[in-house]
Amino acid sequence: MTFHTLNELIADGVRGRYVLVRSDLNVPLDGSTVTDDGRIKASLPVLAKLTDAGARVLVTAHLGRPKGAPEEKYSLKPAVSRLAELASFKVSLADDTVGTSAQELAAGLQDGQALVLENVRFDARETSKDDAERGAFADELVGLTGANGAFVDDAFGAVHRKHASVFDVATRLPSYQGDLVRTEVEVLRKLTTETQRPYVVVLGGSKVSDKLAVIDNLIGKADTILVGGGMLFTFLAAAGYKVAASLLEEDQIPVVQEYLKRAADSGTEFVVPTDVVVASKFAADAEAETVRAESIEDSSFGSRGIGLDIGPESAAEFAERIKGAKTVFWNGPMGVFEFPAFAAGTKAIAQSLTETDGFTVVGGGDSAAAVRTLGFADDQFGHISTGGGASLEYLEGKDLPGLSVLDR
Repeated sequence: MTFHTLNELIADGVRGRYVLVRSDLNVPLDGSTVTDDGRIKASLPVLAKLTDAGARVLVTAHLGRPKGAPEEKYSLKPAVSRLAELASFKVSLADDTVGTSAQELAAGLQDGQALVLENVRFDARETSKDDAERGAFADELVGLTGANGAFVDDAFGAVHRKHASVFDVATRLPSYQGDLVRTEVEVLRKLTTETQRPYVVVLGGSKVSDKLAVIDNLIGKADTILVGGGMLFTFLAAAGYKVAASLLEEDQIPVVQEYLKRAADSGTEFVVPTDVVVASKFAADAEAETVRAESIEDSSFGSRGIGLDIGPESAAEFAERIKGAKTVFWNGPMGVFEFPAFAAGTKAIAQSLTETDGFTVVGGGDSAAAVRTLGFADDQFGHISTGGGASLEYLEGKDLPGLSVLDR
């Protein structure tokens, strides 16, 4: 694919022009407090470039999954408040997306200022499967830019969605790839077509079903796949072990067994934990003990025991594999890192990524939140992705509509 770049747009001149930017402000909240501002910080450079060049910037973004109508808990207010604190330019927020507030504030926008429109998913047309409905919403968004507008997609976390603010506006305005999206694509190329070996993939998270397609595509490409998180119990069950009350997707056992056989035939090694931290219940203060992976039901908690983290032996082995790699991609925590008693496995993975000489990628979502929660800095890793789902779909080999539409 070949894209028009942000630098090309700025070289053409943007002073006094309206530039519609799709940003990713979908950040985790605790009430009205942003608990991880990584995506906001990642969105700033492109907005700053445009405002410094004199553009009048209109920002579209979403937060959460509202059902096509305004919901206060999904308002962009907390995210925009944090953006305004970090920005060197004036930032304001419209009370709606394309209504009276958006129209009036857009009309009054000055050179070098930014206006964020309220959550685009407050309008049901944003995510509609009907092309005409999405197109009508896109027309209203484009209408805010006047006669000489442009569009910049800088929301990698949304490029796998065929939504009005991602896809349809790009068919209506001169469109450019934002620097954040460009960087993400360059990084993912290193994980797919320009990979230095050994290539180690670390997969965690709750459900193996969420990772099936990416696992399928990585077999034969990755040298080693390390399995942790809730998904590990389906792998243990596929090997014939009992997992007590741990998270288990029984319907996926045959799929995992088939993957294990294919991997053995294609040179990809799956490494599953040899020990597990088992708890009496799913709670931060639960009693816990470490047991062999094949003996989960033999813990003190019997059949009610719940595996909540990989054990220290497994964490050490995973860390050694990572330290010997030239390329590492990590998506998904190893345990319930939000509970300090069950964060050791995830912390060991993060620490080992900071100690390898290889190129390391933290694959967005919970993994990005985990490394920040556990006290690591972004610059300790080769790259922290802003797009968990989009990154996985890219690695699955899927077409990403938000990228395809920018292809010139």
